[in-house]
Amino acid sequence: MAAEASSGDLLIHGTCIAISGRAALLRGAPGSGKSDLALRFISAFGGTQRPSDTAVLISDDQVLVTRQGDVVAARAPDTISGLLEVRGIGITDVAHDKHAMLVLIVDMVKPSEVPRLPPEPLPSVKILGIPVPILKLDPFEQSCPVKLKLALTGSP
Repeated sequence: MAAEASSGDLLIHGTCIAISGRAALLRGAPGSGKSDLALRFISAFGGTQRPSDTAVLISDDQVLVTRQGDVVAARAPDTISGLLEVRGIGITDVAHDKHAMLVLIVDMVKPSEVPRLPPEPLPSVKILGIPVPILKLDPFEQSCPVKLKLALTGSP
């Protein structure tokens, strides 16, 4: 899942998006819909709100995480900052931010694996010793970007 990087960073395979300074790490196998969901999320919620409420990419494919006190900060490796792989189009520049606080992990799953009602509290995984809740979503469901925004901000 993760490998140690320089200066206490942890390198994790996945795509990370953020809105209102709150980031979600999208996890799944190659081709599972991580970058596609990120593109739709940024397209749906990027650029029309106040800058602080705009959906942005943090990193695609690889995410560097660092513990900062009681939170985990996510950022892109310098070589891929601001770049998103869009299947069928290629590598493209998208709205991005340098870092955000990681508050959620979203596992890309098949529709049959999405619970009707998720457990309360959500299961979590420790990243650098800090528990981060895990949500399961079908990335190709039409409402998935809205569900992701709801999970990150509390409003659709």
